[in-house]
Amino acid sequence: MATLRHEFYETEDKLTLSIFDKGADPEQVQIAFEPRKFTYTNGEKSLALEPLKGQIDPTKSDYTVGKVKVEVRFVKLAHGRWGALVGDSPDPLASFAAPAAPATSAPRKPHKNWDGITSEILASDKGVSPDQDPNAGGDAAVNDFFQKLYADADEDTRKAMMKSFQESGGTTLSTNWDEVSKAKVEVKPPEGSEWKKWAA
Repeated sequence: MATLRHEFYETEDKLTLSIFDKGADPEQVQIAFEPRKFTYTNGEKSLALEPLKGQIDPTKSDYTVGKVKVEVRFVKLAHGRWGALVGDSPDPLASFAAPAAPATSAPRKPHKNWDGITSEILASDKGVSPDQDPNAGGDAAVNDFFQKLYADADEDTRKAMMKSFQESGGTTLSTNWDEVSKAKVEVKPPEGSEWKKWAA
């Protein structure tokens, strides 16, 4: 029987084996998975790997037969790198023993309640009212002012606000409908600025 050329690469939880058997017939390929043994047979060609460096899960391991190679995917029972396919390394699953509990347990340090600390800080943070500081609140305060102004306005004032704001590109806000309804509202950029119309 001829032995086949093969190579592998691995991750912590899987190992992929490439068996170079060009033109392998999927009907003729026979593969057997065992915890520490793997066999591949295709007519006169075969490959046996025993003992595997670590244990595999035969039920989760699988393979695909391609035109140039057969790709076998081993699922490792114990995570970690093997470094080689076969070897007499000790089986980590067979010799795995539960660690003994320490004889004396050190007193545990109490955990901080970060949610409680955050709540305390936020509760102690008192906001400054606009009466105390005219710049308090920034954009939020200005936005609240305009929302209140719009909500408390009559229908003509609302129309004037919408028309003046839209036609001026956001540079003018008027509440006088008699003035705004007569003509298009001009763009009035702030002093030192220049208005540019962007193509859509």
